[in-house]
Amino acid sequence: MIIRLRPTRPHRFPTRNLTRLLTAAAITGLLLTGCNSGTPERPEPSGRPTGTPSGSPSTVSEPTTPTSTSPAPAPAASAPGAAEPALGGDLQPLWPFATAAQAQDWQRSYREGGHQPWHLDADQTALAFVRDYLGFAEIDRISSSSVSGRHARVGLGPSAPEEARRSTAAVIHLVRYGTGPDAPWEVVGTDDTTFTLTTPSYGATASSPLRVGGRITGVDESIRVQVRQPSSAQPLGTACCTPGGGSDQPWTATVSYTRPADPVLTVVAYTGGHLAEVERFTVTAVRTR
Repeated sequence: MIIRLRPTRPHRFPTRNLTRLLTAAAITGLLLTGCNSGTPERPEPSGRPTGTPSGSPSTVSEPTTPTSTSPAPAPAASAPGAAEPALGGDLQPLWPFATAAQAQDWQRSYREGGHQPWHLDADQTALAFVRDYLGFAEIDRISSSSVSGRHARVGLGPSAPEEARRSTAAVIHLVRYGTGPDAPWEVVGTDDTTFTLTTPSYGATASSPLRVGGRITGVDESIRVQVRQPSSAQPLGTACCTPGGGSDQPWTATVSYTRPADPVLTVVAYTGGHLAEVERFTVTAVRTR
């Protein structure tokens, strides 16, 4: 028996249906693309912060040390026996107190019985410094006086002869040593003009022999130098007599002195002989340790 197979006719998809399917697929693709358009692609790792365009400067916050927001405690008022009060800056105590402890001891005695009230008067302290400590008895006149806060400037000069009354030998700089209305005045140096003492520098550590010097304006000057300490009535060393003169001319000298006991020394240079024995003087402070 012979069986003949009928060839299978290929299925023909209607063209109209195919067109509809393609159109639907295209619309679906557009809808999917529109839904993803707001999501950026993940950037590749880079060495700059994300969002900083290449070539533009970027600011990266560095870690900072935390700052306390609580106020710093206010300094307590110094009382006798408390921590040593400062004169301020690099000022050195010349006279009458060699240390802050001595100034505090006087404050205690003054509060208890009014002992030596002249320490509260800048003018009287300046006069005592020149007459009692430096030994310039003829310097007995106040030519000027001003007080600004904790600082005072007192100009002093001789009262005789009459011609000398128009001059000022030096302007003494004083500072309150400690705090409070009863802090005593302390001499810390001089404000100089035509006669200066600049070597050694103020507050420098010194040793013997000591080279000193500065500048002077005058005629036929004879400069003498002394090294003193508050605990001694006599100078530790002297040097005499260096000639000087002209207009703002340098002068130098060398003075040797015995071993000091106090931490701060006074170096004083003075000149005179025209109208009075001491007509001008200048002082500086040096440390021994």
